[in-house]
Amino acid sequence: MQQLKIGWSEVSITPDKKMALNGQFAERISEYVEKPLYITAMAVDTGEDHMVLCSLDLVNLGFNLVEAVRERLDVPGLDPKKVILAAIHTHTGPNPTSLRYISRKVGKPIDARTMLKNRLPQGKRYIERVTVTESPDIITPKEYFAFLTDRVVTAVTQAWERREPGSVTNAFGRAAVGMCRRVVYSDGSAKMWGDSNTPTFERVEGGSDTGIELMYVFGPEKQLKGIVANLACPAQCVQHRLFVSPDFWGDVKVRLRRAFGDGLFLLTLCSAAGDQCPVDLVRWVEPESDIHDPNCEHVNPPKRKADPSMFDLSGMKKVGRRIAQEIIATYEEGLEEAWEAPEIVHTVNTWKLPLRRVTPAQIGEAREAVDRYLQNTPGDVDYRDAAHLQKYLGILGRAQVQEELDLVEIESHVVKFGPVAIATNPFELFLDYGNQIKARSKAEQTFLLQLTNGAEGYLPTRLAEQGGHYSAFVSSGQVGHAGGELLVELTLDKIRELF
Repeated sequence: MQQLKIGWSEVSITPDKKMALNGQFAERISEYVEKPLYITAMAVDTGEDHMVLCSLDLVNLGFNLVEAVRERLDVPGLDPKKVILAAIHTHTGPNPTSLRYISRKVGKPIDARTMLKNRLPQGKRYIERVTVTESPDIITPKEYFAFLTDRVVTAVTQAWERREPGSVTNAFGRAAVGMCRRVVYSDGSAKMWGDSNTPTFERVEGGSDTGIELMYVFGPEKQLKGIVANLACPAQCVQHRLFVSPDFWGDVKVRLRRAFGDGLFLLTLCSAAGDQCPVDLVRWVEPESDIHDPNCEHVNPPKRKADPSMFDLSGMKKVGRRIAQEIIATYEEGLEEAWEAPEIVHTVNTWKLPLRRVTPAQIGEAREAVDRYLQNTPGDVDYRDAAHLQKYLGILGRAQVQEELDLVEIESHVVKFGPVAIATNPFELFLDYGNQIKARSKAEQTFLLQLTNGAEGYLPTRLAEQGGHYSAFVSSGQVGHAGGELLVELTLDKIRELF
């Protein structure tokens, strides 16, 4: 076994222009940069196999970005197919309209807002809350795609060319960050960000995973060079704000660099967390300002003694502190001996999962519901109307897609890295699926990466589909629970092969 070689790079992906911020129904324009956005790349090579693992401060990324990067990579010894791009799911980053598409066969998805505009009766208009279109001060999706592609190629190339002898040890920590963000009521219905302060509140739909899967990476002089952290929670505290930010991971990086030095690299990876967030829906604390989100409106919420609102900077900083303190404490408590010549076996897999389909009856009901709403609602429409009609608009969009597509083709990487398994998927994968993979994995430790090398939307459980609402609607993702169950088994089969 050859000596392990590791290289690092960190490159800004923050444009000079303002940007349309992504991840909410309401249109938002960045007013300033709270902290810059970066891509962090770690190249790992044994001479027999390798990978380049990248973390991007984006809400998501499409396979078309992966293809664009691979076409540009021409680096001796590096297989472009073994580059893994993962989004942290920050909602205070650029609008990735041109960065994603649902299938290599179909192309870009039809979003709810576009479908709404296409069905407007004569005389009605869609009114943006803030103007995100046709403004020279705002970077366009096409401009950002070109900018981002260039920066990702630079980061991957630098990390590969900077490889030097190194070692790695894996570790484990805990921080209370992610919690289920779906509330279930006594009639069996569920709601994303639902109000629990009502007699019909029954339970929070799912569990949480407080674990942090960790790797501490050392350079040739045994000095700490970087940390890899895998957490089952999206970077989604200040998700409604009007600034650019990597959310709580930016604060974690600041704190870790205070502890370990400014040269430390931090590679942040989101585990299965499609139904997770840092917000406690039982102890709801009202945000400091209007967040313009119709799904988060709670009627007369009482004052609570609890964490600050996780939609505010104070909540974000508290989450950052919790994570950083645990990573520092785990290091100070002592680590196991680092591996200098671990085995790497990197498999790149193409899997086909069933498209979540809609019936003719559902299509007819949706068409009637949208047209009736638009005819009977006075005045123009805006993001609130798009949110109200999302369920039905998504059904109409799926009706078009399923004429061309039966199976959704995804790319999944499963890697044996010493005693660690690394498994990727392109979904906002509900926590239950991640727990099933981790519990049944044959590896000593399993790093599970969602929103990786693609953006196929939420992948809800059967229970969530029955409860309904945003994140479980057909419009929320391309694959349903049947595909989720298949994904679990395919991933576990591949891990068994490697271990």
